[in-house]
Amino acid sequence: MKDLKKVKYLILDMDGCVYHPKYLKILFSQVSNKMTEFISLKLGIDKVKAKEIQADYFYKYDTSLNGLMINHPDKIDAYEFLKFVHSINYDCLDKDIELREELLNLDVKAFCATNGSKEHAINCMKRIGIDDLFEGKIMDIVDFNFKPKPNPESLRIMCDKFQIPTNEETVYIEDICKNLTSRTAENMIKVWFSNDEPINNIDKYKDVVDYRIDNLALFLKKIRLLKEQ
Repeated sequence: MKDLKKVKYLILDMDGCVYHPKYLKILFSQVSNKMTEFISLKLGIDKVKAKEIQADYFYKYDTSLNGLMINHPDKIDAYEFLKFVHSINYDCLDKDIELREELLNLDVKAFCATNGSKEHAINCMKRIGIDDLFEGKIMDIVDFNFKPKPNPESLRIMCDKFQIPTNEETVYIEDICKNLTSRTAENMIKVWFSNDEPINNIDKYKDVVDYRIDNLALFLKKIRLLKEQ
């Protein structure tokens, strides 16, 4: 196992990481339905076909939006898409006092990297009660020039901007195993927030994952205690 005592930086994915995967189905079912509606309206197709395209593009192009931009550039406004699909209800999210406490007490610089929108990330963090800890430290798909993770350019842009080292001083946490394969993250400590989403073939990516977790606050506490030794 890679040494967590050396950690000075933390890169967190948003959905299924900053908030627990148990909320993913509640929140992302809303986002998914909005995506289907958007695709149906913009491409002039029924929702059944729109759902098929949505899923196909997600698996082929890492995000449905990326597939839409590549295959239907004349019909899709990416900014409109992001605003539309993230107009959802966040009431299911509660304050996460333990997570806030660990982020405050952990002697690392924490950042958020999301394939979604910054607005969505902030809305989630406000409900959890940690938005002030990530002010100015969130990068989204727009910041990544619409090149979604695991495209190495996305994390490279972030690391260059914030001077985050791409070595074992940085912990990178994702709920999608494939995103940990980014070449930019090759020498980071890579952590998978375990879940049962169909996209996660852990056997395929087991050699990429350094740690598997099911509780972010407890993992941060583990890092803190090791660093205090």
